[in-house]
Amino acid sequence: MSRVFGSLRQLGYVVRDIEAAMRYWIEVNGVGPFFYIERVPLRAFTFRGEASQPEMSIALAFSGSAQVELIQQRNREPSMYLEYLDAGQEGLQHVAYWPDDYEQAMRKARDQGLVIGQQGDIAGRGRFVYYQTAGHHGTCIEFAECTDYRLYQFEAMERIASDWDGRDPIRTNLPAPPG
Repeated sequence: MSRVFGSLRQLGYVVRDIEAAMRYWIEVNGVGPFFYIERVPLRAFTFRGEASQPEMSIALAFSGSAQVELIQQRNREPSMYLEYLDAGQEGLQHVAYWPDDYEQAMRKARDQGLVIGQQGDIAGRGRFVYYQTAGHHGTCIEFAECTDYRLYQFEAMERIASDWDGRDPIRTNLPAPPG
């Protein structure tokens, strides 16, 4: 656990072929099921302070309490995902924390000298922010805002994964909160 940001909750992989990446995680690692979102509804996305409109697909699964996120960017709009791929990299791009107090975590990150690389909102369901890795070339840090909606989905996914028997390994219906 980080003394500054709390428990590490997610490993985020940027990939060129999300379908192949899901198959790998399912068949080789036995991780699943994946909850697949073909087109993520991004709002208010900025990359280094400038508006951008990356189109991306994501797939989420759990291995124990760790969430595995696969991200494939589908266009050439500026983002840290595209920058990572254009640098010839593919794989673990970020680790994520889900702070109870999003604003306080951002203040702590600023106090640590971290610089925002990109940020946005997923259709009003929760904000996220990625920090640049200028002082450490490699894996960057993400914070995901812990809204009630997002927490419900993540807890439901983790519960489903704990009882997963290998059937229905890729799902397109996310667990929806009651009401």
